[in-house]
Amino acid sequence: MTNNITLEIKVLNNSEDLPLPAYQSAEAAGLDLYAAIDEKAPQTLAPQAFVMIETGIAIALPQGYEAQIRPRSGLAAKHGVSVLNTPGTIDSDYRGEIKVLLINHGEQDFVIKRGTRIAQMIIAPVIKAHIKQVATLSDTTRGTGGFGSTGGSSTGGISTGNSSKENK
Repeated sequence: MTNNITLEIKVLNNSEDLPLPAYQSAEAAGLDLYAAIDEKAPQTLAPQAFVMIETGIAIALPQGYEAQIRPRSGLAAKHGVSVLNTPGTIDSDYRGEIKVLLINHGEQDFVIKRGTRIAQMIIAPVIKAHIKQVATLSDTTRGTGGFGSTGGSSTGGISTGNSSKENK
């Protein structure tokens, strides 16, 4: 099933020479975003450092949609570079420039040049929840078991001591 929407993109003054975000294959889920930094001033991202990179675009999403900013797998696999607040969310009522917060988890400096593909943008529908405060929640097999509680002891699951059986 394919859902198509129109994504309005405003090209800002700092990116008039850069490509528009684009899907790199027919089945790609994400649109690549490009670094709109000064061509004469590449940014060096040291190990464990993070930096906000401009993309030079602003978007208008239809109501009921969001844009998710996610890492590019190639940057992560080859250089340890990721998006710090993954996924970053762009709400449908935001009209400012999209910026990407990159972090270098690698061991070497990573140089970001003008036009570097720095992240991908996924367009997704938003489901709004109706909030209802209750005194108790329905029981489940998992109960309050948290981190690692579904892994089981044979696979190295972490016991939190908070399973529903232990709390009853």
